[in-house]
Amino acid sequence: MKTIRKHIVILAAVAVAGSLLSFTAPMANAADKDGVTSSRSFPKINKTKKDLLAESKSVDVESDSSWLSTTMSVPKTKSSAEQQAEAQAAQEQAAREQAAAAAAAQASAASRSQTRSATPSTSATTNTTTTTVNASSSAVVSYAGQFVGVSPYVYGGTSPTSGWDCSGFTQYVFAHFGISLPRTSGAQATVGTAVGSLADAQPGDLIANSTHVGIYAGNGMVVNALKPSVGTAYTPVQYAFSGGYSIRRVM
Repeated sequence: MKTIRKHIVILAAVAVAGSLLSFTAPMANAADKDGVTSSRSFPKINKTKKDLLAESKSVDVESDSSWLSTTMSVPKTKSSAEQQAEAQAAQEQAAREQAAAAAAAQASAASRSQTRSATPSTSATTNTTTTTVNASSSAVVSYAGQFVGVSPYVYGGTSPTSGWDCSGFTQYVFAHFGISLPRTSGAQATVGTAVGSLADAQPGDLIANSTHVGIYAGNGMVVNALKPSVGTAYTPVQYAFSGGYSIRRVM
């Protein structure tokens, strides 16, 4: 009897244990299923995230953009150095012109003074080339100066009224003092006695080369029949002669 009871207790315990196992297994499976398969709440992202704060760089241009047809007009300006160089060149040119004008005025004043002081030994008229007087440098320069601004330049001419060229002018002036000169400037560059330099030149000396001739008036100036636009005038030697020249003393 005791043995039967013992077997019944064992069977009952096994039954209770089996029922407990059948209940806990699904719970474990459910917990395991929920815990393992739900470990990530968000889908996996394989792409690299871009830096949202980086500056956008684009080389695309809209072909229909209106600004493509706009023509920009940019004014051309000169640099300060270029403007200063132009201003300095203008000042230097004005200074040269002023110096030439002052020298011409000085030479003209000296010529008028010499005219008043010159006293030829015989009277002579200015409309003939055959009158002979005692030649002196002051008398030659004074006589030549009276044609300045009056007698025109005419190529090949020899007359103070109708016009003369450079050699026609010098030939006329020196003939007034009985000195005969060749007709051309190149020939006049060989007459008389050579003078070494302009520093040694005296008023009344000839300054000549193959293309031009004039009469030295002093102070770096020459009286000459230069060209049609100038006529007979006082000009600086450097202005009248762009190349070399010969200085000849014929008195």
